[in-house]
Amino acid sequence: MASFHGPKAKVQRRFGEVLIPRAKYQKIVEKRGYPPGDHGKEKQFRSGRRSDYGQQLDEKQKLAFIFNVRERQLRNYYKRAAKMPGRTGENLLRLLERRLDAVVYRAGFAATIWASRQLVGHGHINVNGERLDLPSYEVRPGDVISIREKMRNNVHIQEWVESVGAVPTYLAVDRDKLTVTFVRVPDQKEIPVPVQLQLVVEFYNRLT
Repeated sequence: MASFHGPKAKVQRRFGEVLIPRAKYQKIVEKRGYPPGDHGKEKQFRSGRRSDYGQQLDEKQKLAFIFNVRERQLRNYYKRAAKMPGRTGENLLRLLERRLDAVVYRAGFAATIWASRQLVGHGHINVNGERLDLPSYEVRPGDVISIREKMRNNVHIQEWVESVGAVPTYLAVDRDKLTVTFVRVPDQKEIPVPVQLQLVVEFYNRLT
């Protein structure tokens, strides 16, 4: 499924909040606190006037943007989540967080989910010692993800690894060896996404 290649800051301005925690996006959203477009300043943000459907659609689109997945992929993840025991919204988030590109991003090996997808897609990632170029690969507890040898001295990767702060507790990162072990499937509260999952569930429930 194709990756999103449009202007990331513009999408976040449309929602009126920072969805990708990077300083440049924070500055843009704060400086231009109104929706994009010729009449953005006139419209401002009218979240309080949004219909139930509009709010549900926004949350669904935010989730797809954060994880860089297209509608068909997200819908398929939802169908799987709905069949699993437990809360559907939490199941959905866990499935998305287990994507290989998401794990590489959370580990700090890439600055954004888009850079992570590119890193995986270009074959620069090993899983349990084997080259794997499928961003949607579902990582399992115990899997060891590593940067391939020829990319370990890449200046961008070195900068990202050095600048990253704390990583989620469900990942064990070795910054010297540029490896990350997926320790366990995370709980919803451990996954930092500003999305109301119940509204996403309600959106898809309308379609069933």
